[in-house]
Amino acid sequence: MKTAPRPAKPAGITELRARLAESDETLRAIRAGEVDAVVGTGTGGLQVFTLPGADHGYRALIESMNEGALMLTRDKTILYANSYFARLVKFPLQQVIGSSFRRFLSARDRASLQAVINRADRAGAKVQVQLKARDGALIAVQISLRPLAADGAESSTIGMVVTDMTEARRSEEMLRALAHRVVQAQEAERGRVAFELHDHITQLLCALQFRSQSLVAMLARQGGRPATEAAALRAQLGAAADEVERISRHLRPGVLEHLGLVAAVRAACTEFSNRTNVPVRLTWVDLTGRLSEDSELTLYRILQEGLKNVERHARAGRVIVRLAQPRGFVRLTIRDNGVGFNLQAGGRRGKDRGGLGLLGMRERANSVGGVLKMQSRRGAGTAIEALIPVEPVSPPAKQDVPVNRVRRTRP
Repeated sequence: MKTAPRPAKPAGITELRARLAESDETLRAIRAGEVDAVVGTGTGGLQVFTLPGADHGYRALIESMNEGALMLTRDKTILYANSYFARLVKFPLQQVIGSSFRRFLSARDRASLQAVINRADRAGAKVQVQLKARDGALIAVQISLRPLAADGAESSTIGMVVTDMTEARRSEEMLRALAHRVVQAQEAERGRVAFELHDHITQLLCALQFRSQSLVAMLARQGGRPATEAAALRAQLGAAADEVERISRHLRPGVLEHLGLVAAVRAACTEFSNRTNVPVRLTWVDLTGRLSEDSELTLYRILQEGLKNVERHARAGRVIVRLAQPRGFVRLTIRDNGVGFNLQAGGRRGKDRGGLGLLGMRERANSVGGVLKMQSRRGAGTAIEALIPVEPVSPPAKQDVPVNRVRRTRP
């Protein structure tokens, strides 16, 4: 018995089923968040329709950040903020979005932020400010911002990332305190070594020199080579005693402790000029009262390091040292007319820019609340300026004396 063949399905039904399957797959992808946009046919031809929630993945990423993320209008209205920023300022998220970012800033920080926004370009910009939290706490943050263009038009919104700097600041303060303790330990060790040199080695050399003088007197009657050698030995012992004494003063300057900063600066410049034959012009003011021990020692060590750099690297024909007291500060400037170097590219003295010498001077200045600045240009010399804060005083009389004219005077 033969079975009648089934009639063939029309081609239209097969095509319809394929389209339904494709539509089901598209709907499934949309529900799963696998599709960001759909291209469809509209009255004007092909159009791209962005799906609601297409940025879900990006929002999830931003919400998981350990930094604040915001989008602001040009008048600082917050269009978007993630949960981290809301927790940082201790406000509910719904009270953050729609409010003004200015509410979290002081008047000074508002001006700083506006100045950065005005000069920010596509590469972005950064500024450090303090945010005011809901409970009144001040939070140190770094703001990275970048103008955002809308549909290729002029930038109308600002993207912003807010980084909490509290831990970084705490770590910086701990490192600075550690560096200060290291400097204190170093100074204590220098004092101990200076004491050993002055009270033991120098005394021993002086005793040997005294004995050698007796030997010279005994051999002087006989004359000849033994007397000459004895006289040379006495001279060498005297030179060794002077060098040990110089090293002892360099390690722990007694003149700084007993006579103050001005006398110590004058003595250091005089010693440098006598030893290197490089003339030094010292301009100073008589400081009103004594500075703190740390401040005086800091300025003295910076002077020592600056003169050492001149001697080793500058090949200078002259040095100018200025000690001034502008209102609220003591300023020490060391300027030479040597070969100089390029601060950006380094060079012969480039290692000093990031080396232990300059780093040590900066850390010393920072440890007493001061700053250290350097200017240099190849062929135009180098200038180092240390600015250390003190109590405000009235400006004293100014004196200007070339050190090489008073090099034999002792303060």
